[in-house]
Amino acid sequence: MKSTKNQITPPRLAEKLLCWFLKDELAEEVQGDLEEKFYLKIRLNSLKEARRNYWVQVFGYLRPFALKKINSPRLFGINNNTMFKHNLLISYRNLLKNKTYSLINIGGLAAGMTVALLIGLWVNDELSFNKYHENYDRIVQVLHQRERNNGEVMTNTSQVSQLGPHLKENYPHFFDKVVLMPYRTDEVLLSVDRNSFNQTGRYMQPDGPELLGLKMIHGTRLGLEDMNSIMLSESLSKKLFGQADPMGQLVKLRAMTDMIVTGIYKDIPKNSAFRDAQFVAPLRLFYNNDPEFFKWDNYNMAVFGELKAGVDPKVVSEAIEETMFPHMKGKSKPRAFVMPMAEWHLNAYYENGIRKTSPRLRFIWIYTTIGIFVLLLACTNFMSLSTARSQKRMREVGVRKAIGSMRSQLIRQFLSESFLFVLLAFAFSIIAIAAILPWFNGIAEKTIPLPFSNPSFWLYSVIFIVTTALLSGAYPAFYLSSFKPIQALRGTSKFGNGGKRSRQGLVVFQFTISIALVIGTIAIHNQTQFAKNRPVGYSQEGLMTVRAQNREYAGIFETLQTELKKTGVVTEIAQAAYPLTNTLGQNQGFEWTGQSEEREFSFNTVFVRPEYGRTVGWKILQGRDFNEDIASDLNSGVIISESAAKIMNLDDPIGMKIRNKDGFNGKNEYTIIGVATDMIKESPFEPPMPAFIFPLNADLRYLLIRVNPNVSLSEALPKIENTWRTLAPTHPFRYSFIDDQYALKFKEEERISSLVTLFSVLAILISVLGLYGLASFVAEQRTKEVGIRKILGAPLLNLWKLLTSDFAVLIMIASIIAVPISYSSLSRWLDSYQYRIGLDWWIFVVAIVSTLVVTLLIVSIQTIKAASANPVKSLRSE
Repeated sequence: MKSTKNQITPPRLAEKLLCWFLKDELAEEVQGDLEEKFYLKIRLNSLKEARRNYWVQVFGYLRPFALKKINSPRLFGINNNTMFKHNLLISYRNLLKNKTYSLINIGGLAAGMTVALLIGLWVNDELSFNKYHENYDRIVQVLHQRERNNGEVMTNTSQVSQLGPHLKENYPHFFDKVVLMPYRTDEVLLSVDRNSFNQTGRYMQPDGPELLGLKMIHGTRLGLEDMNSIMLSESLSKKLFGQADPMGQLVKLRAMTDMIVTGIYKDIPKNSAFRDAQFVAPLRLFYNNDPEFFKWDNYNMAVFGELKAGVDPKVVSEAIEETMFPHMKGKSKPRAFVMPMAEWHLNAYYENGIRKTSPRLRFIWIYTTIGIFVLLLACTNFMSLSTARSQKRMREVGVRKAIGSMRSQLIRQFLSESFLFVLLAFAFSIIAIAAILPWFNGIAEKTIPLPFSNPSFWLYSVIFIVTTALLSGAYPAFYLSSFKPIQALRGTSKFGNGGKRSRQGLVVFQFTISIALVIGTIAIHNQTQFAKNRPVGYSQEGLMTVRAQNREYAGIFETLQTELKKTGVVTEIAQAAYPLTNTLGQNQGFEWTGQSEEREFSFNTVFVRPEYGRTVGWKILQGRDFNEDIASDLNSGVIISESAAKIMNLDDPIGMKIRNKDGFNGKNEYTIIGVATDMIKESPFEPPMPAFIFPLNADLRYLLIRVNPNVSLSEALPKIENTWRTLAPTHPFRYSFIDDQYALKFKEEERISSLVTLFSVLAILISVLGLYGLASFVAEQRTKEVGIRKILGAPLLNLWKLLTSDFAVLIMIASIIAVPISYSSLSRWLDSYQYRIGLDWWIFVVAIVSTLVVTLLIVSIQTIKAASANPVKSLRSE
């Protein structure tokens, strides 16, 4: 089809490429099919997507059945084909002839490509987040911003329950669907006969499965119409029912409510915001069909919507900004806006109401930069070793030029070698990735596959191979092909200090990256250990927790407490409304004498049994702990945390009153009876949240059990479980230890540390391989000099200094460059933590010294080998 100014045509370059390699008898039919798909894609998607798809389809025909014969003159030309085979043969012979050099180069390139490909797969997974959902480009979440009394603007995803019906009723021209889900996800007990599992799921309104675009295996997306219906993920269905047909079967929720299975959907992938939805159930079940649920004063819901086709989210945000104003009290009112699904994962980070670069997006930049530099590291290895071997290839170049070879032909020859090395390295890197990927997925919490069946993967792989081959081989090809024939044949070609300085520059570049990565690895590890060693304000050892799962738990606390203590394996037992390792339960509106009117504080408010302090092992700094025998403690007592006393500006808070004008748990006033140490419940890298702890003699959801430190866990756990099953036979005994829960808070930092350590090890391995090869060639080039010095009586130490001094100087230059770069980058990273280490001088010294020691060790091996050789043989070597 001819192109005109007003016509949209397939990419011309792609068409030419297709005609170049495709068999003539297939060309017309294939071009016609691809054109039809191209115009169909424009109608269904966009011109950009149509062009991308056309390229993918073209590369999809790079298969043996569709290619022109390799000896076709129209494809390569007879001469070009012969030259191609010749270059390939010469490259193969050189590879076999110089096995050590070849292994070093292939190993270095393979390590660099492995890092780059792993990071590329990870970045692609991050950038494709949420794209699993059918209407990805139209799904939004409603957020709001609200200004506090101190002027700080908070951005929240939690919404009042009435906002959903309000948007649906008043803005039908914007929204196809509006769906409410609880703001927090929760694990619930699901059981079928004796099979029971704690699973995380989502409660949602009936339009929820359609909004998410669940891919149904059995049933339809209309499966939440009935209040007692439930839809299961494929993996959960197999856990509960095995291979039996689950449709219409009963599942017991929390061991007390019978639910009918109305649908099975494919597991939602991990790179989705809804990956935790192992089941979906009706929202009406969550609020027990209470007509009073929909209110304007309880921020407990997340609101999602599907916009109508063509609706701009910015227009919607402007329209609904003040929609909550008439229904809210107080001066500061929430301003609503919508955030498209495309921004949830990487662009949903706000500070004081202003969107900032999110930590996740920062990690993408960091890892991408590391991947690029490690690949460049491998390429510089190839360049430095290739130019170092120039002396050995002079005569080869001289002979070729003397018999008429053009410089362009020599460049093609040397580029052919680099392509051969890169192809082999790519093959080894794919094998390495296949072996590493399960471990990598475990560290990164991903399920990234090797996408062999995806044509795009092979398209990008071809681009990746070509780019790497050109990066690593272009400079050596132009350098080696530049020798003058007469001087090359004599082996006397001189280039001044240019070649030497180029190699020195490459070595400095290599070790700058390696030293920077080592410094980063040490700093990240120390930051994680610093937070791990932070006092948590309570005793974690032997402290376990059990969460209430059904009604059988109610009313058994006193009996359970007595019976467990009788066993001798438990010293204390208590209950709390929230887990010990998070700050759920945050409230404002508290007043006290001397309070500053300019600021409004939020406190972590937790209801506990009076035995709580003795069970968790906190320390009372002022006043006393709760006493269950003192009625006033239970009626109106409160213990505040150390940080709460500080922000309340109370030096002697014992006996002071805390008031809440709207009432809190049915009371307007509480008396402070004690000040406890701060407990690190949320991020161990942030200051503790000020807390109020209130006693309550009632059933609370989380049970805390302190195991006797003189009894082994192997002895204690069976006795605790037997006592539990006696008192609550249908309630599952599912426990976890507090220290394990607390350790989960370091997962992100440990993930970063593990990945950076992996990349650092591979970068150092690449540098060491290159250094070993370069040191070998330097020692070989100076064989005669070493022999002469040895005959003249030079000791081994002097010879060692001679051959290692240059490398030591290069390491020091690399250190001078790496230290300020590392310091600047790590300072910015550490600034995101309020509880952080300092960048002590020893971190940099350890990185530099360790790199220097490794370098000298590698060079020394070659030095000792050269110095130990027979000087007579050394003098004859040339």
